[in-house]
Amino acid sequence: MSKLIFVNLPVADLARAKAFYEAIGAVNNPQFTDETAACMVFSETIHVMLLTHAKFQEFTPKRVADAHATSEVLIAISEDSREGVDAITEKALAAGGREAREKQDYGFMYSRSFEDPDGHIWEPMWMDLAAATEAMAAPAEPANA
Repeated sequence: MSKLIFVNLPVADLARAKAFYEAIGAVNNPQFTDETAACMVFSETIHVMLLTHAKFQEFTPKRVADAHATSEVLIAISEDSREGVDAITEKALAAGGREAREKQDYGFMYSRSFEDPDGHIWEPMWMDLAAATEAMAAPAEPANA
């Protein structure tokens, strides 16, 4: 059995957060959704649990971070292509997200970054694994060549 990942995110407005994640391609699993939480499914192995602040606080004695003011986590998610990276980012921006930084293009790897309405940073990325492996294996050029 594959391991599953459940990313738990505190949200100020559950309905708004749920609508945002649906807009970028996640599907709600009503079996794990109520007035305090929504399970948003990206794939068979990737789930995002949107939790009201009160619900989130049940799982930790720490204060809930204000993700608009401080970075608590960067969530990277792979896409099948550069176009996939652009597509999810554009959907996020159209749904009320904000671009968090300029796109990064290394040839063999391409990524963008956006914040959801609560300030959580997502980094969709694509990598040509064969080209990345080749680039990593290439000997470094001498600085004074």
